[in-house]
Amino acid sequence: MERWQNKAAVVTGASSGIGAALCVDLVKAGMVVAALARREDRLVSLRDSLPENLRSRLHPIRCDVTLEADVIRAFRWVEEHLGGVYVLINNAGVVKEGNLIDQNNTDLIRAAVDTNVMGVVYATREAFHSMKEKDVAGHIININSIVGHYVPPIPGFPMSIYPATKHAITAMTETYRQEFSNLNTNIKVTSISPGAVETEIFRDEMKAKIPTIKAADVSSAILYCIQLHQMYKFMNSRSARSTKSGRKVICYHYNYQIQCFFYIIWICLF
Repeated sequence: MERWQNKAAVVTGASSGIGAALCVDLVKAGMVVAALARREDRLVSLRDSLPENLRSRLHPIRCDVTLEADVIRAFRWVEEHLGGVYVLINNAGVVKEGNLIDQNNTDLIRAAVDTNVMGVVYATREAFHSMKEKDVAGHIININSIVGHYVPPIPGFPMSIYPATKHAITAMTETYRQEFSNLNTNIKVTSISPGAVETEIFRDEMKAKIPTIKAADVSSAILYCIQLHQMYKFMNSRSARSTKSGRKVICYHYNYQIQCFFYIIWICLF
């Protein structure tokens, strides 16, 4: 993590789960973290839980990623006070239980799309321009899901539009990779797709029915990606393919029970 010492990372959805674990790990690794979430009191509590000598490295910022103005304001603050963005983790996400065919579900569907898709669009756009203007070899990480690649039936847990929003993240990550390459930047983009994680996104009774992994496990995988100096492409072993110019392809596939611990990781090759 030497290259990231004292550099700014932005984490969305930072008040709990993967986001909170990430904030702690990034601060301990030497980065300065702008923690974004709607629940500012949770962010303050997270900061206060850190050792006293690390608290000044975590900056709570109230931000609703569904509101474009909130996201722009948050990134402007990071630019003015922390010197711009070097790492962005798009972690904010919600599951709105129900069926797509349910009556009167428009607001629930819109809330999921606005958080899981548009929140990533807003934050990635702001982070990219901050990185590009400073010619930063930055890194953008999208927290995806296994349901962003296939839709498993989970009895008693109808996911409505959630799998579609995560499939969108899969496509968006590849689109960003192409756009960053076409503009000759050194900015990497990564998609990480875990299975069920022990976070607030799942009801307690659902956690008891399906295998889950810890938020700390996902955070560790993210820190591993951030530490990589070389630009690799990690792929599901079932879909691995060759790349142009002889660039290295690494297959990373760990299947446990119903794929509760499954990462598909793309890192921009350019």
